[in-house]
Amino acid sequence: MTVTETHRAIDAVWRIESARVIAGLTRIVRDVGRAEELAQDALVAALEQWPQQGVPKNPGAWLMATAKHRAIDHVRREQVFARKVQELGHEIETGGVNPEPDIDAALDDDIGDDVLRLVFTACHPVLSTEAQVALTLRMLGGLTTKEIARAFLVGESTIQQRIVRAKRTLADAKVPFEIPPAGERAQRLASVLEVIYLIFNEGYSATAGDDWLRPTLCDEALRLGRVLAGLTPGDAEVHGLVALLEIQASRSKARTDANGEPILLLEQNRSRWDQMLIRRGLAALEKAESLSDKRGPYTVQAAIAACHARARVAEDTNWAQIAALYAELSDLMRSPIVELNRAVALSMAFGPEVGLQLIDMIADEPSLKSYHLLPTVRGDMLAKLGRFAEAHAEFERAASLTGNERERALLTERAEACARGVAPER
Repeated sequence: MTVTETHRAIDAVWRIESARVIAGLTRIVRDVGRAEELAQDALVAALEQWPQQGVPKNPGAWLMATAKHRAIDHVRREQVFARKVQELGHEIETGGVNPEPDIDAALDDDIGDDVLRLVFTACHPVLSTEAQVALTLRMLGGLTTKEIARAFLVGESTIQQRIVRAKRTLADAKVPFEIPPAGERAQRLASVLEVIYLIFNEGYSATAGDDWLRPTLCDEALRLGRVLAGLTPGDAEVHGLVALLEIQASRSKARTDANGEPILLLEQNRSRWDQMLIRRGLAALEKAESLSDKRGPYTVQAAIAACHARARVAEDTNWAQIAALYAELSDLMRSPIVELNRAVALSMAFGPEVGLQLIDMIADEPSLKSYHLLPTVRGDMLAKLGRFAEAHAEFERAASLTGNERERALLTERAEACARGVAPER
């Protein structure tokens, strides 16, 4: 194996194992920041040693064992945590002639619970949403600061500061490394799901920049969702979120053309949708619905996505069912954005006049004042009704509000079509 191939292998191993290693170390040192530093030390050691010695048979155990040895060295140098030195020294140094079984046991002991503890710690409510997202991608996604910064189009120093402040906040607040008590678990899990959902959405429809999609974020959100489903197999909404992400992700290859220009849902070539992801999503939806008699918000959204996934061509979409599902979702979470989507479904099912009536009822909502999709949707409905002058104004306003360059170009193109008195082509 060449040095380049070894480095690629190390990158892959780190993405897979970093959360497990950091979680295991946090259980020992009770400090997320210190645990990450120790894990990073182990990564540096792998970069130095694996190109010469080869990738070990159990790379995760190697990283954990190396990090534990570094923990002992660090604690001895600082002359603190004397009791922890003795515990770690006894675990690693007095394990007999062949310590490997003890290392494997240490790696696997409660590792699922350790990762779940890390999930809840990274998404603790003492942190801002931005800090939760950055820390989750760093600790659980294994992304570098540079990768996170590139994904969110902010400076690397900004992300670094968020992560440093987040770890300091957790330490100052003495946030325990634990799965929350039963009374707090549902609320805290909702925060975890929201963070994963936000990560996926930013990758699926980038809010700023030149690219319509940021696949890295979609992939990481999917992976985190699957990990969480494995850690909490009895929670319906976790499976509902996974179902939603799987089905949404199935459309990724069909959402842009060869030049990277966006292709909207109804114009997409559905033969390019990933059928494996659709099958996985539908299976996760079935699992979610089997676990609870009452669907939660993510499960309802997954059911909506499933309606699109089951339609072989756009004309087969059951818009009446989608409108009913949005009404169900509206009962669960009162939101102008949900009503906006319900208006689209009503328009498709019963005509643009019906959808426009609902749009006009929510047009003055403060939360939608700067939301570019409100004038976008209203412009679509007005264009279908032949009210091109009004549609032109809506598309121009939408173009001025979006921060995504690809989307702005599409909206400007629509506005120009309406100015010519013709319906936009897409």
